[in-house]
Amino acid sequence: MATGPRYRVPFRRRREGKTDYRARRTLVLSRVPRLVVRLSLKHAIVQVIEAESIGDKVLVSAHSNELAKAYGWLSNRGNIPSAYLTGLLCGFKAMANGVDKAFLDIGLHIPSKGTRIFAALKGAVDAGVEVPHSEDILPDEGRISGKHIADYASQLSSDPEVYKQKFSKYLSKGSRPEKLSEHFSAVKAKITSSFEKKVKSQKE
Repeated sequence: MATGPRYRVPFRRRREGKTDYRARRTLVLSRVPRLVVRLSLKHAIVQVIEAESIGDKVLVSAHSNELAKAYGWLSNRGNIPSAYLTGLLCGFKAMANGVDKAFLDIGLHIPSKGTRIFAALKGAVDAGVEVPHSEDILPDEGRISGKHIADYASQLSSDPEVYKQKFSKYLSKGSRPEKLSEHFSAVKAKITSSFEKKVKSQKE
């Protein structure tokens, strides 16, 4: 550990590997809400956060658990399709609360083309939130809808033992992984229609 009269101890969250203060400073000074995407192996959390003098204020939030509880999502909650749907849900909530622009905040995640982070971003953008980004970094439509998972499941279906082993969690929820793309489209339509109804009722 460095010593001496000019040595400064890094902030605790920097020492713990939780916050990139240089990136955070840039985002806060922009005075634009942040689209914060945080991921675990099993879940996705997408929030729109505004910085205030007393601390961050969460304007809207969406968790991948909501997909199952409110919209009938039966698939894995930590994959690319669920990250997209969580971003879509958060985006609709943001638009309903008057937030139509945000900057992406991925924390200490390493940006890599086509990952869950950018699937969540795509969802928020498709909901109508303006978030500066490059189209090249987004996952393609096939991966967003889970086509790669469905194709893999179809390949394994000829070997029932391996199929059941690989997709036991899907099957335990009554979900057929080879039908994931159709299930994704149905849940996406349900999320979209639910917010269209809310907007219509508010106008009336």
